[in-house]
Amino acid sequence: MKRSLTDYPLAGKRVLVRVDFNVPLAESGVADDTRVRAALPTIEYLLGQGCSLVLASHLGRPKGKVVEELRMAPVAHRLAELLGRPVKTAADCVGPAVEETARAMAPGDVLLLENLRFHAEETANDEAFARRLASLAEVYVNDAFGTAHRAHASTEGVTHFLPAVAGLLMTAELASLERLLREPRRPFVVVLGGLKVSDKIALIESMVRSADAILIGGAMANAFLKAKGHEIGRSKGDGDQVGVAVEALAAAERSGCELLLPVDVVVAPNPEAAVSASVVAADAIPADAMALDVGPRTAEAYRQKLLTAGTVYWNGPMGLFECDAFAAGTRAVGGALAESAAVTVAGGGDTVAAVKAFGLGDRLTHVSTGGGASMELLEGRVLPGVAALLDAEPGAVRRPLLAGNWKMFKTRAETAAYLEAFLPLVADVRERDILLCPPFTALATALDATRGTAVAVGAQTMAARDEGAFTGEVSPAMLLELGVTCVILGHSERRAMFAETDEALAAKVRAALDKGMQAVLCVGETLAEREAGETEARIRHQLEADLAGVERRELPAVTIAYEPIWAIGTGRTATPEQAQETIAFIRSSLRAVFGEAADATRVLYGGSVNAATIDSLMAQPDVDGVLVGGASLDPREFARIVRFVEPA
Repeated sequence: MKRSLTDYPLAGKRVLVRVDFNVPLAESGVADDTRVRAALPTIEYLLGQGCSLVLASHLGRPKGKVVEELRMAPVAHRLAELLGRPVKTAADCVGPAVEETARAMAPGDVLLLENLRFHAEETANDEAFARRLASLAEVYVNDAFGTAHRAHASTEGVTHFLPAVAGLLMTAELASLERLLREPRRPFVVVLGGLKVSDKIALIESMVRSADAILIGGAMANAFLKAKGHEIGRSKGDGDQVGVAVEALAAAERSGCELLLPVDVVVAPNPEAAVSASVVAADAIPADAMALDVGPRTAEAYRQKLLTAGTVYWNGPMGLFECDAFAAGTRAVGGALAESAAVTVAGGGDTVAAVKAFGLGDRLTHVSTGGGASMELLEGRVLPGVAALLDAEPGAVRRPLLAGNWKMFKTRAETAAYLEAFLPLVADVRERDILLCPPFTALATALDATRGTAVAVGAQTMAARDEGAFTGEVSPAMLLELGVTCVILGHSERRAMFAETDEALAAKVRAALDKGMQAVLCVGETLAEREAGETEARIRHQLEADLAGVERRELPAVTIAYEPIWAIGTGRTATPEQAQETIAFIRSSLRAVFGEAADATRVLYGGSVNAATIDSLMAQPDVDGVLVGGASLDPREFARIVRFVEPA
């Protein structure tokens, strides 16, 4: 794991941020701001830390010369609109004038350097050029995953002169893609399309070792059909591509990976002759026709395969999707991924374009911003821009915690039945912690059933005193007598319905720590507070008040659970990015008070979590687990949530 910017002291620093603002331009400015928007979480996080930002990017391929049409000014203008604050531009990316401008920056200032590739030294990874870039800042953050496979001055060279950490986008990309290589939830199905087999032979050779099935489409499928002895007419994919396809088929056979080819295709005399399109069997392509999409039988077969998958990686369209007549195959694959409950990751320029064209972005687990970088990572190659970053410190690696809060549900008999079904489903789960918090009356039953397993049992609340005239309350001593050593404190329902104050919660946190117990402290904002822009102020106050009596050495015994009260039972949903944004703020707030002890403290998300949302949540760099309500009441649903999470 690489060290994230959230695990490094950045407050008030001048930071050089490598972003990927290689965006298409039009006469009116930026034609597609997707990559600019992707960098906003990192930029806004750093601004929230009181940093001044020196942003660096390339744009197009000027090949070491100044090209007026490739200046960064239009990008700076669009970024300023998105941030709602000025973004200064520089006439160059290095030199005395730029250095003077950087030194004069105040906290909150944003400076976008001129196109890095106006200098040939950038792509040559020239040491002197890298040193000049590094002189502009005190810390380096790489958030440009799309360029991480290049050893350039701005991606690798600068790391020799500045402490270098990963941005939020970089961290999320690595987490999502490396999960495919580690222990993908099975069946693991890979969908590969595009033009040439040779472009993806290394990826195929890597994927056949870990995937259960590979579905082939696009023009590259023609080479496989030819390798199988079928004629492909005038289709692309002939020539030396056939030999590469033969190699790929042999690799799949050796590994036992199922490799599926189209059984029917959509053909036409040429891409412009859409009105003449027809469907034929894959082994009956006419001599004067081109295969331009997979056929309906193939699309349906692939769809069924994807709907039963546990993990899917998609790289490459199934046909010439830019033309409606040849888009059905790509649309079917994308729709199946969106419909599936699997972990779904898409990568590659054409794939991302298809995802955007069909409006699928919000329905997939992760859409990678780096085409070449993602492929090289999945091929098992070292990415220079990643390898150069600081490694995560051991103390910063936190075991995921999956906690279920049953609230006022389940009798003792129902608890026993639940655990009889649940425990076998998670018996082989490793490298994460599982916590169940049933009602007080069912604690003893749960403890008996889970004895000797990796499942812990906690309470939903407790009093701050060991005894006294507190009708209906449960004391720490009573919980410890049962064998309960963990307790939820400050749940949003108790704050709202039972008027639990921060003063009372501070006493409860103190009591739990004094008894050697673990506490899960809940914090969060209401809808009114969020709409008033008071989220950070509210959560900061809760943290400061509720942890007022906690010493640094004690903090790791406290887990924080962020509950967006506005997204619980209101029909509104917090996105993974919203969860990450607030949890990153929580971690930085903890670090401001407790220093490095905050790096060992887990922060969970607790807003309407279920099996469909767990993976996208756990892909966020600062989300260490979840506090689950209703979805934890069903043993199979909660087991799926637990098993969706990969080891940290």
